[in-house]
Amino acid sequence: MGETRNSYETLLRSRDIVDKWMERYGVRFGVYKNGVFNEQLFPFDAIPRIIDNNTWSYLSRGLRQRVMALNAFLADVYGDRKIVKDKVIPEDFILSSKGFLPQCNGIRPVNDVFSHISGIDLVEAEGGVWYVLEDNLRVPSGASYPIIARELTRKSSPQTFEGSNIIDNRGYALLLRKVMDDMNISSGITVVLTPGRYNSAFFEHSYLAEKTGTVLAFPDELFVEDNMVFYKSLHGEKTRVSVIYRRISDEFMDPMAFNRDSLLGVPNIFEAYRAGNVCIMNAFGNGVADDKGIYYFVPKMVKYYLGESPILQNAPTYLPVFDEDRSYVIDNISRLVIKDVSEAGGYGVMFGRDLSRERTAEMIDLIKKDPRRWIAQEIVEFLDLDVMDGDKVVKRKSDFRAFVLTGRDVDVWPSGLTRFTRNPDSYVVNSSQGGGFKDTWVLSE
Repeated sequence: MGETRNSYETLLRSRDIVDKWMERYGVRFGVYKNGVFNEQLFPFDAIPRIIDNNTWSYLSRGLRQRVMALNAFLADVYGDRKIVKDKVIPEDFILSSKGFLPQCNGIRPVNDVFSHISGIDLVEAEGGVWYVLEDNLRVPSGASYPIIARELTRKSSPQTFEGSNIIDNRGYALLLRKVMDDMNISSGITVVLTPGRYNSAFFEHSYLAEKTGTVLAFPDELFVEDNMVFYKSLHGEKTRVSVIYRRISDEFMDPMAFNRDSLLGVPNIFEAYRAGNVCIMNAFGNGVADDKGIYYFVPKMVKYYLGESPILQNAPTYLPVFDEDRSYVIDNISRLVIKDVSEAGGYGVMFGRDLSRERTAEMIDLIKKDPRRWIAQEIVEFLDLDVMDGDKVVKRKSDFRAFVLTGRDVDVWPSGLTRFTRNPDSYVVNSSQGGGFKDTWVLSE
């Protein structure tokens, strides 16, 4: 550990080189705000997050367990709904989720896997206690950034990794390709479906397609015939598609089944999926499982589906749909975090302590009128990590997105995306809110 930390100075000396290469490689993210698309470099910090092997072993067990339970829940909620019949989760709470797609009822995806790539957001609190803040099971992004950061750092400072006990993170593409191959039941090709370069994560789409040896496909290059999906090359050649790693949200994937105004989708692709002729990674309808309200029930899912006590804990959470929780939230709103379940990317997050008296009264009224729309959580005082601010080292709030890949096996990638806020007074680390990222070093011993 000491030797690893002593390498910080070497890393910091090389950061200018890494930043220039980041610019050259186009390591960017884009954000639409007020109808305008703004693209910028994803700010990188050279000081890595370090996770020791014992901690990683604990996190890996908990992450595998959580994702297995979430996959079981998705199979159940679009199947027999035993968890509803046994009164573990109220049915109306599930059906009212924005992410629930009734069109998916009765559909079983290839190998019964719904969430092939799961991005689980965690924070570490004082005393080494880890909490899960959010489950991302639709189109979780971010894996490419620590990979490219490590690759560029290795080029600029190869001595940092020589003889080190840092687990190599370059295996992500192999894990992802293994999942793709596990899901391929018809020997067709695999494509990464991107909405285009104006998507916030287009760099990642193209990067992962290259690293997995798959085709980067745009919506107008795919079409459906006889409930099968085909790719049309620039030369007009037609090739069967078996697996689609989609980076497009459910509502835009098929204008015939969902949003009829979508220009990003592929007409009738949902029917090909329903017929079992193509695997969609991640599956349609996953949004019900990463609903911020459904999050409350994940520890119960672990016990219900796996018969195990949950290894990883949620942040203390309250659902205003329950009378007792609603009363608690209203009485304690000034010390809670209020989240709008319909928002993402750090939007719709309000700290009660920052609200004016008028805004507090307004929020209480909104919670009473539409309790399903909101959750409330205790503020988790998660750790600050060292971050370079110019030539100074400062402390900033940071979270960690772990990636769990599910095919025939469930694998936790021994790395991840550590995000940090650049605002010393903020707890919101999302890139859409101006946050940066750093590499995550998992130690082998």
